[in-house]
Amino acid sequence: MIDSSSGNVSAPRWYVARTHANAEFKAQHHLQRQGFEVYLPRYLRRISHARRVSWQPRPLFPLYLFVTMPGADQRWRAINSTIGVLYLICDEGGPVPVPTGLVEEIRRNEDDCGLILTGRSVPFEKGAKVQVISGAFADYICQFDSATDDERVVILIDLMGRQVKAKVQLDSISAHV
Repeated sequence: MIDSSSGNVSAPRWYVARTHANAEFKAQHHLQRQGFEVYLPRYLRRISHARRVSWQPRPLFPLYLFVTMPGADQRWRAINSTIGVLYLICDEGGPVPVPTGLVEEIRRNEDDCGLILTGRSVPFEKGAKVQVISGAFADYICQFDSATDDERVVILIDLMGRQVKAKVQLDSISAHV
């Protein structure tokens, strides 16, 4: 887009489309086939099923995706009739744009595979002394070993004269002072 007042190219305006349940990828496909630019931020979600753990890409905002409308015609009614889309978020004046720079900020948090990095940062270094604050080992002083994902960590517990590895929730440990 070109800003008529300055002649500069401006960033496209992004809008939010509400999709049917579990139809984000279908809506993305059909909107792109119609020539719309679509952004569906995804992250890796840990799935546990039948003792198997896998990581699957999932929408960061379930039931929603971002879409731009090329040209001045603002073909937003076509978005509402797209397979997989329920409606474009609107008010009495028409489609409501997302705040400028929001989509770009989300994109800055993507990794090389286009996935949003959602993991909490683990505030412990390998070897740091931590205290278990809940669970079977509450009040034990342990050694931090590693993080397995954004929810669980591995700690080393001294039991009967040897160090034993245990996986615990990140929220169940704190720094030992």
